[in-house]
Amino acid sequence: MYIIIDDNKINIKNANSFFKRLFGLMGKKNINYGLLFKKINSIHTFFMKENIDILVLDNDNNVTLKYENFPKNKILKVDRKIKETQILELPFNSTLSIKIGDKLTFINK
Repeated sequence: MYIIIDDNKINIKNANSFFKRLFGLMGKKNINYGLLFKKINSIHTFFMKENIDILVLDNDNNVTLKYENFPKNKILKVDRKIKETQILELPFNSTLSIKIGDKLTFINK
């Protein structure tokens, strides 16, 4: 699946297994895709090679929180119920035009 932000197509992978959720984007350089964590309210950026942008979404894919240039070696804890929260990790500087309240549309390939 993918999303389009400012005419840029960004592939999105689902973090839908234990290891995908555990390792996420750790150790990756030149990140050019996003990673969607469903039913989660915290992430970490330990052992990451670069900063990322983070969007927190509700179950309807509305942006409820936004973090640009989120640093390495940090923990993000969202004060929301796990079942009502999704977190989308994206390449650094890819969310500049997105605002809180925007609705994201995921397009299946």
